[in-house]
Amino acid sequence: MKRALHPCLLALVFGAQPLLAETHAGYPIQTTPATGGEGTVNQADTNSYSLPQGNLSMTKRLDFSVGNSFFRNPWVEAPASTDARDGLGPLFNTNSCQGCHIKDGRGHQPGVDEPPVSLFLRLAVPADPERDEEILRKHGFKPAPVYGSQLQTAALPAAKPEANLIIDWIPIQETLGDDTVVELRKPVYRIENPNYGPLPDNLLVSPRVAPQMIGMGLLEAIPVTDIQALADPDDSDQNGISGKLNQVWDLASQQTLPGRFGWKAAEPNVHQQSMGAFAGDMGLTSSIKPTTDCTPEQHCERFTHGGEPEVSDKVANFVSFYAKSLAVPARRNMDSESVQKGARLFNETGCAGCHTPKHQTGEVADRPDLSNQTIWPYSDLLLHDMGPALADGRDEFLANGNEWRTAPLWGIGLAQVVNPQSGFLHDGRARTLEEAILWHGGEAQPSADRYRQMAEPNRNALIDFLNSL
Repeated sequence: MKRALHPCLLALVFGAQPLLAETHAGYPIQTTPATGGEGTVNQADTNSYSLPQGNLSMTKRLDFSVGNSFFRNPWVEAPASTDARDGLGPLFNTNSCQGCHIKDGRGHQPGVDEPPVSLFLRLAVPADPERDEEILRKHGFKPAPVYGSQLQTAALPAAKPEANLIIDWIPIQETLGDDTVVELRKPVYRIENPNYGPLPDNLLVSPRVAPQMIGMGLLEAIPVTDIQALADPDDSDQNGISGKLNQVWDLASQQTLPGRFGWKAAEPNVHQQSMGAFAGDMGLTSSIKPTTDCTPEQHCERFTHGGEPEVSDKVANFVSFYAKSLAVPARRNMDSESVQKGARLFNETGCAGCHTPKHQTGEVADRPDLSNQTIWPYSDLLLHDMGPALADGRDEFLANGNEWRTAPLWGIGLAQVVNPQSGFLHDGRARTLEEAILWHGGEAQPSADRYRQMAEPNRNALIDFLNSL
Protein backbone atom coordinates (compact mmCIF):
# COMPACT_ATOMS: atom_id res chain seq x y z
CA MET A 1 0.00 0.00 0.00
CA LYS A 2 1.26 3.48 -0.80
CA ARG A 3 2.18 5.64 2.16
CA ALA A 4 1.74 9.31 2.90
CA LEU A 5 4.82 11.28 1.94
CA HIS A 6 7.16 12.60 4.59
CA PRO A 7 7.33 16.42 4.35
CA CYS A 8 11.02 16.24 3.42
CA LEU A 9 10.11 14.26 0.29
CA LEU A 10 7.49 16.73 -0.94
CA ALA A 11 10.02 18.90 -2.71
CA LEU A 12 11.39 15.87 -4.56
CA VAL A 13 7.97 14.55 -5.62
CA PHE A 14 6.09 17.77 -6.26
CA GLY A 15 9.02 19.99 -7.19
CA ALA A 16 10.84 22.62 -5.21
CA GLN A 17 9.54 25.56 -7.22
CA PRO A 18 7.11 28.06 -5.63
CA LEU A 19 3.43 27.25 -6.09
CA LEU A 20 2.86 29.64 -8.98
CA ALA A 21 -0.21 29.26 -11.18
CA GLU A 22 -0.79 30.54 -14.67
CA THR A 23 -4.21 31.96 -15.44
CA HIS A 24 -6.66 31.34 -18.23
CA ALA A 25 -9.94 33.16 -18.87
CA GLY A 26 -9.27 35.15 -15.71
CA TYR A 27 -8.98 32.15 -13.37
CA PRO A 28 -5.92 30.29 -12.05
CA ILE A 29 -4.80 26.99 -13.55
CA GLN A 30 -3.21 24.53 -11.16
CA THR A 31 0.38 23.70 -12.11
CA THR A 32 1.37 21.65 -9.06
CA PRO A 33 -0.01 18.25 -8.02
CA ALA A 34 0.12 19.38 -4.37
CA THR A 35 -3.62 20.11 -4.19
CA GLY A 36 -3.66 20.13 -0.38
CA GLY A 37 -0.47 22.12 0.09
CA GLU A 38 2.45 20.59 1.94
CA GLY A 39 0.20 17.97 3.50
CA THR A 40 -0.79 16.45 0.13
CA VAL A 41 -0.39 12.66 -0.05
CA ASN A 42 0.57 10.59 -3.06
CA GLN A 43 -2.26 8.08 -2.93
CA ALA A 44 -4.65 7.01 -5.70
CA ASP A 45 -6.34 3.82 -4.50
CA THR A 46 -9.21 2.75 -2.26
CA ASN A 47 -7.47 4.36 0.75
CA SER A 48 -6.95 7.71 -0.99
CA TYR A 49 -9.16 9.63 1.44
CA SER A 50 -8.04 7.93 4.67
CA LEU A 51 -4.51 9.20 5.28
CA PRO A 52 -3.35 11.92 7.69
CA GLN A 53 -1.88 15.18 6.44
CA GLY A 54 1.55 14.32 5.05
CA ASN A 55 3.16 17.08 7.14
CA LEU A 56 1.52 16.02 10.42
CA SER A 57 3.97 15.43 13.27
CA MET A 58 4.40 11.94 14.73
CA THR A 59 2.76 13.05 18.01
CA LYS A 60 -0.26 14.37 16.16
CA ARG A 61 -0.43 11.17 14.10
CA LEU A 62 -1.15 9.32 17.34
CA ASP A 63 -4.09 11.66 17.97
CA PHE A 64 -5.22 11.02 14.40
CA SER A 65 -5.15 7.25 15.00
CA VAL A 66 -7.22 7.56 18.17
CA GLY A 67 -9.76 9.73 16.40
CA ASN A 68 -9.85 7.25 13.53
CA SER A 69 -10.76 4.41 15.91
CA PHE A 70 -13.79 6.30 17.22
CA PHE A 71 -14.74 7.34 13.69
CA ARG A 72 -14.44 3.84 12.25
CA ASN A 73 -15.69 1.50 14.98
CA PRO A 74 -19.39 1.01 15.69
CA TRP A 75 -21.12 2.52 18.71
CA VAL A 76 -23.33 0.19 20.73
CA GLU A 77 -26.39 0.21 22.94
CA ALA A 78 -25.91 1.16 26.59
CA PRO A 79 -25.01 -0.26 29.01
CA ALA A 80 -22.02 -2.06 27.52
CA SER A 81 -18.53 -3.06 28.51
CA THR A 82 -17.23 -0.75 25.78
CA ASP A 83 -18.42 2.23 27.79
CA ALA A 84 -16.41 4.73 25.71
CA ARG A 85 -18.59 3.85 22.72
CA ASP A 86 -22.01 3.11 24.16
CA GLY A 87 -25.23 5.09 24.11
CA LEU A 88 -26.26 4.50 20.49
CA GLY A 89 -29.78 5.59 19.61
CA PRO A 90 -32.45 4.65 20.43
CA LEU A 91 -33.26 6.20 17.03
CA PHE A 92 -30.47 6.54 14.49
CA ASN A 93 -29.42 6.19 10.84
CA THR A 94 -26.16 4.30 11.31
CA ASN A 95 -23.96 3.05 14.15
CA SER A 96 -20.63 4.52 13.02
CA CYS A 97 -19.27 7.60 11.26
CA GLN A 98 -17.69 5.29 8.70
CA GLY A 99 -21.14 3.83 8.02
CA CYS A 100 -22.05 7.05 6.16
CA HIS A 101 -18.62 8.31 5.09
CA ILE A 102 -17.50 5.06 3.49
CA LYS A 103 -13.68 4.90 3.74
CA ASP A 104 -13.90 8.64 4.54
CA GLY A 105 -15.52 9.18 1.15
CA ARG A 106 -18.95 9.84 -0.24
CA GLY A 107 -22.09 7.92 0.56
CA HIS A 108 -24.44 6.61 -2.09
CA GLN A 109 -28.01 6.02 -3.04
CA PRO A 110 -29.20 2.64 -1.69
CA GLY A 111 -29.36 -0.32 -4.05
CA VAL A 112 -32.33 -2.62 -4.43
CA ASP A 113 -33.45 -3.87 -0.99
CA GLU A 114 -30.56 -1.97 0.62
CA PRO A 115 -31.31 0.34 3.58
CA PRO A 116 -30.50 4.02 2.97
CA VAL A 117 -27.56 4.13 5.41
CA SER A 118 -25.45 6.88 3.84
CA LEU A 119 -28.42 8.87 2.53
CA PHE A 120 -31.04 10.44 4.77
CA LEU A 121 -33.78 13.04 4.73
CA ARG A 122 -33.64 16.34 6.60
CA LEU A 123 -37.13 17.34 7.79
CA ALA A 124 -38.83 20.66 8.44
CA VAL A 125 -42.15 22.46 8.23
CA PRO A 126 -42.77 26.02 7.02
CA ALA A 127 -41.95 28.60 9.67
CA ASP A 128 -43.49 31.93 10.58
CA PRO A 129 -40.63 34.48 10.53
CA GLU A 130 -42.08 36.41 13.49
CA ARG A 131 -43.54 33.67 15.69
CA ASP A 132 -40.62 31.30 15.07
CA GLU A 133 -37.87 33.92 15.13
CA GLU A 134 -35.86 32.29 17.92
CA ILE A 135 -36.09 28.81 16.39
CA LEU A 136 -34.94 30.15 13.03
CA ARG A 137 -32.07 32.10 14.59
CA LYS A 138 -30.65 29.03 16.34
CA HIS A 139 -31.72 26.17 14.05
CA GLY A 140 -32.10 27.80 10.66
CA PHE A 141 -35.42 25.99 10.09
CA LYS A 142 -38.43 24.73 12.03
CA PRO A 143 -38.20 20.99 12.83
CA ALA A 144 -41.21 18.82 12.05
CA PRO A 145 -43.57 18.05 14.94
CA VAL A 146 -42.86 14.61 16.47
CA TYR A 147 -40.33 13.62 13.78
CA GLY A 148 -37.80 16.41 14.37
CA SER A 149 -35.14 17.50 11.90
CA GLN A 150 -34.03 14.18 10.40
CA LEU A 151 -35.77 10.96 9.40
CA GLN A 152 -34.17 8.11 11.36
CA THR A 153 -34.72 4.78 9.64
CA ALA A 154 -33.05 2.53 12.24
CA ALA A 155 -33.62 1.89 15.95
CA LEU A 156 -32.55 -0.26 18.87
CA PRO A 157 -34.39 -3.62 19.13
CA ALA A 158 -36.81 -2.27 21.75
CA ALA A 159 -37.66 0.83 19.73
CA LYS A 160 -39.22 1.44 16.35
CA PRO A 161 -37.58 3.35 13.49
CA GLU A 162 -39.36 6.56 12.60
CA ALA A 163 -40.35 5.30 9.14
CA ASN A 164 -39.13 3.75 5.92
CA LEU A 165 -37.53 5.84 3.18
CA ILE A 166 -38.56 4.76 -0.33
CA ILE A 167 -36.98 6.10 -3.51
CA ASP A 168 -38.54 5.93 -6.95
CA TRP A 169 -36.61 6.83 -10.10
CA ILE A 170 -37.86 8.73 -13.13
CA PRO A 171 -35.62 8.45 -16.23
CA ILE A 172 -34.96 11.67 -18.13
CA GLN A 173 -33.45 11.79 -21.63
CA GLU A 174 -30.99 14.64 -22.19
CA THR A 175 -29.94 15.36 -25.80
CA LEU A 176 -26.67 17.23 -26.26
CA GLY A 177 -25.73 19.58 -29.09
CA ASP A 178 -24.26 16.79 -31.23
CA ASP A 179 -27.36 14.58 -30.67
CA THR A 180 -25.62 12.43 -28.04
CA VAL A 181 -28.30 11.17 -25.65
CA VAL A 182 -27.53 10.97 -21.91
CA GLU A 183 -29.99 9.34 -19.55
CA LEU A 184 -30.39 11.12 -16.22
CA ARG A 185 -32.44 9.78 -13.33
CA LYS A 186 -34.63 11.89 -11.07
CA PRO A 187 -35.24 10.57 -7.55
CA VAL A 188 -38.67 10.86 -5.92
CA TYR A 189 -38.61 10.37 -2.15
CA ARG A 190 -41.45 8.81 -0.17
CA ILE A 191 -41.82 8.17 3.56
CA GLU A 192 -43.84 5.08 4.41
CA ASN A 193 -44.94 3.27 7.59
CA PRO A 194 -44.49 6.16 10.05
CA ASN A 195 -44.35 4.67 13.55
CA TYR A 196 -45.00 7.80 15.60
CA GLY A 197 -48.22 9.09 14.16
CA PRO A 198 -49.09 10.76 10.86
CA LEU A 199 -46.55 12.94 9.11
CA PRO A 200 -47.39 16.66 8.78
CA ASP A 201 -49.23 17.55 5.60
CA ASN A 202 -46.81 20.45 5.06
CA LEU A 203 -43.65 18.38 5.62
CA LEU A 204 -40.52 19.61 3.81
CA VAL A 205 -37.81 17.07 3.03
CA SER A 206 -34.23 17.49 1.87
CA PRO A 207 -32.21 14.42 0.82
CA ARG A 208 -28.54 14.45 1.82
CA VAL A 209 -25.80 11.97 0.99
CA ALA A 210 -22.64 11.88 3.12
CA PRO A 211 -19.84 13.98 1.52
CA GLN A 212 -16.16 13.09 1.38
CA MET A 213 -14.06 14.11 4.38
CA ILE A 214 -10.73 15.18 2.89
CA GLY A 215 -9.22 18.62 3.51
CA MET A 216 -11.81 19.85 5.98
CA GLY A 217 -9.23 21.38 8.30
CA LEU A 218 -7.75 23.28 5.38
CA LEU A 219 -11.17 24.61 4.40
CA GLU A 220 -11.73 25.75 7.98
CA ALA A 221 -8.37 27.56 7.82
CA ILE A 222 -9.32 29.78 4.87
CA PRO A 223 -9.76 33.30 6.30
CA VAL A 224 -13.40 34.29 6.33
CA THR A 225 -12.47 37.64 4.81
CA ASP A 226 -11.25 35.80 1.70
CA ILE A 227 -14.57 33.98 1.38
CA GLN A 228 -16.49 37.21 1.95
CA ALA A 229 -14.47 38.85 -0.82
CA LEU A 230 -15.84 36.26 -3.26
CA ALA A 231 -19.46 36.86 -2.26
CA ASP A 232 -21.64 38.93 -4.57
CA PRO A 233 -25.21 38.42 -3.31
CA ASP A 234 -26.63 41.20 -5.51
CA ASP A 235 -24.57 40.24 -8.58
CA SER A 236 -23.11 43.72 -8.68
CA ASP A 237 -20.65 42.70 -11.41
CA GLN A 238 -23.57 41.38 -13.50
CA ASN A 239 -21.86 38.11 -14.43
CA GLY A 240 -24.89 36.01 -13.44
CA ILE A 241 -23.18 34.61 -10.33
CA SER A 242 -24.43 35.85 -6.96
CA GLY A 243 -22.85 33.69 -4.28
CA LYS A 244 -23.60 34.53 -0.67
CA LEU A 245 -22.15 33.52 2.67
CA ASN A 246 -24.53 31.72 5.01
CA GLN A 247 -24.86 33.05 8.56
CA VAL A 248 -25.45 30.31 11.14
CA TRP A 249 -25.64 29.71 14.88
CA ASP A 250 -22.39 28.74 16.61
CA LEU A 251 -23.17 26.61 19.66
CA ALA A 252 -19.86 27.15 21.44
CA SER A 253 -19.85 30.95 21.30
CA GLN A 254 -23.63 31.36 21.26
CA GLN A 255 -23.55 33.81 18.38
CA THR A 256 -24.17 33.98 14.65
CA LEU A 257 -21.10 33.26 12.53
CA PRO A 258 -20.42 32.55 8.84
CA GLY A 259 -21.21 28.99 7.78
CA ARG A 260 -18.96 26.97 5.49
CA PHE A 261 -19.64 23.23 6.07
CA GLY A 262 -22.49 20.98 5.00
CA TRP A 263 -24.48 20.93 1.77
CA LYS A 264 -26.06 24.30 2.63
CA ALA A 265 -23.08 25.70 4.57
CA ALA A 266 -25.16 25.48 7.75
CA GLU A 267 -22.26 24.64 10.12
CA PRO A 268 -19.56 27.14 11.16
CA ASN A 269 -16.77 24.65 11.88
CA VAL A 270 -15.74 21.00 11.73
CA HIS A 271 -16.30 20.34 15.44
CA GLN A 272 -19.93 21.46 15.43
CA GLN A 273 -20.62 19.57 12.22
CA SER A 274 -19.11 16.41 13.74
CA MET A 275 -21.13 16.66 16.94
CA GLY A 276 -24.26 17.37 14.91
CA ALA A 277 -23.67 14.11 13.05
CA PHE A 278 -23.25 12.22 16.33
CA ALA A 279 -26.58 13.61 17.56
CA GLY A 280 -28.60 13.31 14.35
CA ASP A 281 -27.11 10.23 12.71
CA MET A 282 -26.35 8.08 15.77
CA GLY A 283 -28.45 9.51 18.61
CA LEU A 284 -25.41 10.42 20.73
CA THR A 285 -25.16 13.48 22.95
CA SER A 286 -22.10 15.71 23.43
CA SER A 287 -21.29 18.86 25.39
CA ILE A 288 -22.33 21.21 22.59
CA LYS A 289 -25.19 18.93 21.45
CA PRO A 290 -26.70 17.76 24.77
CA THR A 291 -29.88 16.53 23.06
CA THR A 292 -30.49 14.29 20.07
CA ASP A 293 -33.24 14.48 17.45
CA CYS A 294 -35.63 12.50 19.68
CA THR A 295 -38.77 14.46 20.51
CA PRO A 296 -40.87 14.17 23.70
CA GLU A 297 -43.51 12.18 21.82
CA GLN A 298 -40.97 9.43 21.09
CA HIS A 299 -40.13 8.83 24.78
CA CYS A 300 -36.45 8.14 24.22
CA GLU A 301 -35.71 8.87 27.88
CA ARG A 302 -36.91 5.36 28.79
CA PHE A 303 -33.72 3.92 27.27
CA THR A 304 -30.44 3.75 29.16
CA HIS A 305 -28.05 6.49 28.11
CA GLY A 306 -24.31 6.04 27.70
CA GLY A 307 -23.27 8.86 29.99
CA GLU A 308 -23.88 12.57 30.15
CA PRO A 309 -22.68 13.37 27.60
CA GLU A 310 -22.35 10.10 25.70
CA VAL A 311 -19.53 11.44 23.55
CA SER A 312 -17.04 12.75 26.10
CA ASP A 313 -15.16 15.97 25.39
CA LYS A 314 -11.97 13.94 25.04
CA VAL A 315 -13.48 11.63 22.42
CA ALA A 316 -15.19 14.55 20.68
CA ASN A 317 -11.88 16.38 20.35
CA PHE A 318 -10.13 13.29 18.97
CA VAL A 319 -12.85 12.80 16.35
CA SER A 320 -12.80 16.46 15.35
CA PHE A 321 -9.01 16.38 15.09
CA TYR A 322 -9.28 13.34 12.84
CA ALA A 323 -11.89 15.03 10.64
CA LYS A 324 -9.69 18.13 10.30
CA SER A 325 -6.56 16.13 9.47
CA LEU A 326 -7.55 13.87 6.55
CA ALA A 327 -5.18 14.65 3.70
CA VAL A 328 -6.01 15.62 0.14
CA PRO A 329 -4.60 13.27 -2.53
CA ALA A 330 -2.29 14.65 -5.22
CA ARG A 331 -3.41 15.55 -8.74
CA ARG A 332 -2.75 12.95 -11.42
CA ASN A 333 -2.18 12.92 -15.20
CA MET A 334 -1.35 16.62 -15.27
CA ASP A 335 0.93 16.17 -18.31
CA SER A 336 -1.95 14.80 -20.40
CA GLU A 337 -2.90 17.11 -23.27
CA SER A 338 -6.57 16.26 -22.70
CA VAL A 339 -6.35 17.15 -19.00
CA GLN A 340 -4.62 20.45 -19.78
CA LYS A 341 -7.22 21.24 -22.41
CA GLY A 342 -9.97 20.37 -19.93
CA ALA A 343 -8.47 22.75 -17.37
CA ARG A 344 -8.76 25.61 -19.86
CA LEU A 345 -12.31 24.60 -20.79
CA PHE A 346 -13.24 24.49 -17.08
CA ASN A 347 -12.29 28.15 -16.85
CA GLU A 348 -13.74 29.15 -20.23
CA THR A 349 -17.16 27.69 -19.50
CA GLY A 350 -17.36 29.64 -16.24
CA CYS A 351 -17.17 26.62 -13.90
CA ALA A 352 -14.38 28.38 -11.98
CA GLY A 353 -16.77 31.24 -11.24
CA CYS A 354 -18.17 29.18 -8.33
CA HIS A 355 -15.63 26.35 -8.09
CA THR A 356 -12.87 28.80 -7.15
CA PRO A 357 -9.66 26.90 -7.84
CA LYS A 358 -7.15 28.38 -5.42
CA HIS A 359 -7.07 29.57 -1.79
CA GLN A 360 -4.48 30.41 0.84
CA THR A 361 -5.00 29.27 4.42
CA GLY A 362 -4.28 31.53 7.36
CA GLU A 363 -2.46 30.92 10.63
CA VAL A 364 -4.01 28.14 12.75
CA ALA A 365 -3.00 27.86 16.41
CA ASP A 366 -1.16 24.57 17.15
CA ARG A 367 -1.67 23.37 13.57
CA PRO A 368 1.36 24.28 11.43
CA ASP A 369 0.30 21.55 8.99
CA LEU A 370 -2.82 23.61 8.16
CA SER A 371 -1.25 27.07 8.34
CA ASN A 372 -0.19 29.22 5.40
CA GLN A 373 -0.90 26.56 2.78
CA THR A 374 -1.62 27.15 -0.90
CA ILE A 375 -4.53 24.83 -1.65
CA TRP A 376 -6.74 23.99 -4.64
CA PRO A 377 -10.20 22.96 -3.35
CA TYR A 378 -12.21 24.30 -6.33
CA SER A 379 -14.91 25.88 -4.18
CA ASP A 380 -15.85 29.35 -2.95
CA LEU A 381 -17.79 27.81 0.00
CA LEU A 382 -20.68 30.13 -0.88
CA LEU A 383 -24.36 29.49 -1.51
CA HIS A 384 -25.59 29.57 -5.10
CA ASP A 385 -28.98 29.15 -6.75
CA MET A 386 -28.76 25.80 -8.54
CA GLY A 387 -32.16 26.00 -10.19
CA PRO A 388 -35.47 24.18 -9.71
CA ALA A 389 -34.26 20.72 -10.79
CA LEU A 390 -32.00 20.42 -7.73
CA ALA A 391 -34.16 22.46 -5.34
CA ASP A 392 -35.38 20.93 -2.07
CA GLY A 393 -37.72 23.78 -1.11
CA ARG A 394 -36.33 23.80 2.45
CA ASP A 395 -34.65 26.92 3.86
CA GLU A 396 -31.68 26.64 6.21
CA PHE A 397 -30.57 29.91 7.81
CA LEU A 398 -29.95 32.23 4.81
CA ALA A 399 -29.99 29.39 2.28
CA ASN A 400 -33.28 29.18 0.42
CA GLY A 401 -34.72 26.06 -1.16
CA ASN A 402 -32.84 26.55 -4.44
CA GLU A 403 -29.43 27.25 -2.92
CA TRP A 404 -26.53 24.91 -2.19
CA ARG A 405 -22.95 25.44 -1.13
CA THR A 406 -20.40 24.98 -3.92
CA ALA A 407 -19.04 21.48 -3.36
CA PRO A 408 -15.21 21.25 -3.27
CA LEU A 409 -13.95 19.26 -6.25
CA TRP A 410 -10.53 18.23 -4.95
CA GLY A 411 -10.16 14.47 -4.99
CA ILE A 412 -13.39 14.04 -6.98
CA GLY A 413 -11.69 11.87 -9.59
CA LEU A 414 -11.03 9.26 -6.89
CA ALA A 415 -14.54 9.26 -5.41
CA GLN A 416 -15.59 6.05 -7.16
CA VAL A 417 -12.20 4.46 -6.57
CA VAL A 418 -12.76 4.88 -2.84
CA ASN A 419 -16.44 3.86 -3.02
CA PRO A 420 -17.49 2.35 -6.38
CA GLN A 421 -21.17 3.06 -5.54
CA SER A 422 -20.50 6.73 -4.86
CA GLY A 423 -22.80 9.25 -6.49
CA PHE A 424 -22.46 12.98 -7.09
CA LEU A 425 -24.51 16.06 -6.08
CA HIS A 426 -26.20 16.55 -2.72
CA ASP A 427 -28.29 13.37 -2.93
CA GLY A 428 -25.98 11.18 -5.01
CA ARG A 429 -28.43 11.05 -7.93
CA ALA A 430 -25.71 11.58 -10.56
CA ARG A 431 -23.90 8.35 -11.41
CA THR A 432 -21.22 10.13 -13.43
CA LEU A 433 -19.57 13.54 -13.49
CA GLU A 434 -21.30 14.25 -16.80
CA GLU A 435 -24.69 13.63 -15.22
CA ALA A 436 -23.74 15.98 -12.38
CA ILE A 437 -22.86 18.75 -14.84
CA LEU A 438 -26.14 18.33 -16.73
CA TRP A 439 -28.18 18.70 -13.54
CA HIS A 440 -26.69 22.16 -12.91
CA GLY A 441 -29.20 24.99 -13.32
CA GLY A 442 -29.81 28.45 -11.93
CA GLU A 443 -26.57 30.42 -11.77
CA ALA A 444 -24.76 27.44 -13.33
CA GLN A 445 -27.17 27.09 -16.27
CA PRO A 446 -24.99 29.01 -18.76
CA SER A 447 -21.96 26.84 -17.94
CA ALA A 448 -24.00 23.64 -18.23
CA ASP A 449 -25.40 24.83 -21.56
CA ARG A 450 -21.89 25.49 -22.86
CA TYR A 451 -21.00 21.93 -21.94
CA ARG A 452 -24.06 20.65 -23.81
CA GLN A 453 -22.91 22.43 -26.98
CA MET A 454 -19.30 21.22 -26.82
CA ALA A 455 -17.96 18.76 -29.34
CA GLU A 456 -17.39 15.32 -27.87
CA PRO A 457 -13.58 15.66 -27.66
CA ASN A 458 -14.00 18.83 -25.61
CA ARG A 459 -16.55 17.22 -23.29
CA ASN A 460 -14.16 14.31 -22.80
CA ALA A 461 -11.30 16.71 -22.04
CA LEU A 462 -13.34 18.51 -19.37
CA ILE A 463 -14.24 15.19 -17.73
CA ASP A 464 -10.58 14.10 -17.95
CA PHE A 465 -9.64 17.28 -16.09
CA LEU A 466 -12.20 16.61 -13.34
CA ASN A 467 -10.96 13.04 -13.04
CA SER A 468 -7.43 14.34 -12.55
CA LEU A 469 -8.41 16.34 -9.47
